[in-house]
Amino acid sequence: MLPEPNRLHRARDFSVAVRRGRRMGRSDLVVHAVVRDEPDIASTIRGPRFGLIVSKAVGPAVTRHRVARRLRHICSEVIGELPESTDIVIRALPGAAHATSAQLLVQLRSGMKKLGLLEAPKGPPS
Repeated sequence: MLPEPNRLHRARDFSVAVRRGRRMGRSDLVVHAVVRDEPDIASTIRGPRFGLIVSKAVGPAVTRHRVARRLRHICSEVIGELPESTDIVIRALPGAAHATSAQLLVQLRSGMKKLGLLEAPKGPPS
């Protein structure tokens, strides 16, 4: 589960991330990211914060909640790899209802990598 301090709650925070941040679209997700530069917020919050947008276009309530739970779990997996002063909003597209958790994780990592938030994976040299 995603820890409470790492969640976006205020509508203003969502708006800043979506309007001022950079965006990268994938087949089932759109990733919006912005670096927090406000000293009052940055000094009190440790770690990146995530927000989810799962609209009715994704499906009925049961499906939307399942997608949101899977996305929160995925966010908790990548939280340690991100810069501390980052706000990320993940907007689920209708295809997210049929995607597996592994596919959503790959799409999220790909989007964050394209935005420059994740480094390339360090594997054995070839």
